Amino acid sequence: MNDKSIFKERLLALQSNLFSFAYKLTTDSEEAYDLLQDTTLKALDNESRYTDNSNFKGWLFTIMRNIFINNYRRSVRERSLVETTEDLYQLNFQQPSSSTPDGSYAVNEINEIINSFSEDYRQPFSLYVAGYKYEEIAEILDIPLGTVKSRIFTTRQKLRSILHDYR
Repeated sequence: MNDKSIFKERLLALQSNLFSFAYKLTTDSEEAYDLLQDTTLKALDNESRYTDNSNFKGWLFTIMRNIFINNYRRSVRERSLVETTEDLYQLNFQQPSSSTPDGSYAVNEINEIINSFSEDYRQPFSLYVAGYKYEEIAEILDIPLGTVKSRIFTTRQKLRSILHDYR
């Protein structure tokens, strides 16, 4: 058996493990299958980069996690609010105040502030805002639960400090 067929055999043998991990990340079977397929293709495309003395399963799980995070970031960017109206009255019209930051700030301004934070703080906070639980964030980013909580707390404190004049 040559190296390519051994690589493919090992990859196929881990498909059920990879699907389980994908399902934990996405909580949707269709999205999990898509993530599994993307991971398998990426692994096959990068077969030459894999070295035999490293952890094959860990390498595949890292690929999957990175694809998931990149897809998440892409979806956040696509959902960003972009105002395209030419009616300046509509842009300046004050909405009734609400308890959300959208009532006082432009969404883009808040996103700029969050994007100015280092990735170590921005990633957990973005996942938290997207509705992920602390435990899920810790698993996705492969960092301890306490670190996730600390980084989210610190990011919230920084935002409060920066945005303290806008109430």
